[in-house]
Amino acid sequence: MALAAENDETPVREQVSEEEWKARVDLAALYRLVRMHGWDDLFFTHISMRVPGPEEHFLLNPFGLLYEDVTASNLVKVDLEGNVLPPSKYGINPAGFTIHSAIHAAREDVHVALHLHSDAGVAVAAQKDGLLPISQLAMNIMSDVSYHDYEGLALVEDEKARLVADLGEKNTMILRNHGTLSVGSHPFQAYLRIYILERACKIQTMAQSGGAELVQWDKGMQDKVFKQGEEGILNEFFLEIAWAALLDRVRRESPGFDV
Repeated sequence: MALAAENDETPVREQVSEEEWKARVDLAALYRLVRMHGWDDLFFTHISMRVPGPEEHFLLNPFGLLYEDVTASNLVKVDLEGNVLPPSKYGINPAGFTIHSAIHAAREDVHVALHLHSDAGVAVAAQKDGLLPISQLAMNIMSDVSYHDYEGLALVEDEKARLVADLGEKNTMILRNHGTLSVGSHPFQAYLRIYILERACKIQTMAQSGGAELVQWDKGMQDKVFKQGEEGILNEFFLEIAWAALLDRVRRESPGFDV
């Protein structure tokens, strides 16, 4: 049964537009996918999605709720000042709000922002040289990777300007000593970018643990492989097919997200 907003027995689906409901279903599916990969870090990571329409509103997870319990109805809608719309019994992660509000305010092209604290991602974020061009997966993404220096928990308002300046026009970021981040105009874009980045980080740490000298490719090869891979990420037909397939996977393996 769909949850209703606080003090309102009307199901959330009946309170929002069809466009917002689709965004809620897509975002809930992303939370379930993150859980299925083991990237959830209890409930301390966060994914946001812009609500379609002229208002600058976006959706975040209810802070403290495990990702296997996130649904389209219990996602929390906020504005860029952090006001919850409509009132909800759930709160949001303050650090999550800082990061996501900064990105959504600065980048109108970003509909989805996804931030993780995976073991492999943090391990690479702790390395001075960051992501290395030692795998095809790394080269698929590294021309689009930016870096942001660690400033503690993301709770300080003035960090927002530095965060968005470091992200610039790129679509993935390594937050040093902290984790990884991806953005996209489509849920599958953000998901695929973080998927590639996370796998590249895992491969890097595995390769480094072997102790052998690593083969690293130059900037020319990095740009070539990135261009080849980016063509798929920007193909709208492919995005829709791939996202529909992932939604089917979530319905099979983690049902109940779309209520």
